[in-house]
Amino acid sequence: MTKTTKFALTSLAAGVAFATLTTTAQAQEQWTMTSTWPDNLDLIQIDQHWAELVNKLAGDELQINFRAGGTLMPGTEVFDATETGSIEAAGDWPGYWAGLNPAFSPLATTTSLFNGVDYLNWIQQWGGRELYDEIYGQFNMVYLPYGITNNESGFMGRTPIESIADLEGKRLRLSGRDQGRVLEELGGSQVTLAGGEVYQAIERGVIDAGEFSTPGVDFNAGFAEVADYWATPGWHQSASVFGVMINKDAWDALSEETQEKLRIAADATMAWSLAWSERQSTEATQKFIDAGVTINQFSEEDLDRIQEITNDVILRGACEHPDHAKVYQSMIAYLEHYATWRDVSAPYNMSRVMDNLPSLEEIEACL
Repeated sequence: MTKTTKFALTSLAAGVAFATLTTTAQAQEQWTMTSTWPDNLDLIQIDQHWAELVNKLAGDELQINFRAGGTLMPGTEVFDATETGSIEAAGDWPGYWAGLNPAFSPLATTTSLFNGVDYLNWIQQWGGRELYDEIYGQFNMVYLPYGITNNESGFMGRTPIESIADLEGKRLRLSGRDQGRVLEELGGSQVTLAGGEVYQAIERGVIDAGEFSTPGVDFNAGFAEVADYWATPGWHQSASVFGVMINKDAWDALSEETQEKLRIAADATMAWSLAWSERQSTEATQKFIDAGVTINQFSEEDLDRIQEITNDVILRGACEHPDHAKVYQSMIAYLEHYATWRDVSAPYNMSRVMDNLPSLEEIEACL
């Protein structure tokens, strides 16, 4: 082989290698992602976990540049920014958008209904995932649920709440449309505040008590410093879901293989988040006790009454909006179906045994 031929082949190989590198570099998408959560609230860790996992799994094809909530825009603006494509993605809690479509409320949390395992089951195997895509799809977005936390703390403040009778006349920070309606039926008043404002509202007596998230998140937000009393369980949010809104055009620009990697990262983050938050909640509960916070638990009779009111609120909302009805119809159908196994496997089951559910027939009549 002549030197000229060797040089030509070497040059050709180098050119192919360079072209391959160039193509790879050009193929890598760069996304900007933010969150509804600022750095000082632990829930941001769920968003960060997913973004970091995506960068590991799909780093050659996609790189997510994650920015904490509030650094690019107020948390209230991330929905519009993702819908319009100003940013490619944003972590959220669906309940914040219930004013746009009331179906976002049960997609985020339920009052006295689903626990964390119920949401996991429903999303993965009973049609829940498709409903997230359907509702967010109305706003030019794809949605990947990737976070689940179990029962929230409950109400914390400087005023003791020992029963639902004590809710009469109280001003309580409470998030969620359906949750507010139940509270109103119990005689309380819903006060809407951002999560970062709850601490000061309790400290200054602006509210009688407030809720935000799980014990782990609440303790790290400093609630033990301003609250003397804790009313539990957190019936208002028996579990919560978090996820990532993705602009549809940005999603469609990805290959099917990359899209699947994002879904895999979401499923892995979902499992991690449930265990992470339960560990946090366990350790934080002891920290609240050590800090001298008095814990009062609602009685079974009180919880039965809350369930009755919840059922009425679900039916009321279902007949107000077909999407709201569709989501709750799916949830109640899941609970009734799962009861076939759940009830006979007690006490080793993975969900609540429930004999007082909203009427599936009445919900379906609203559709």
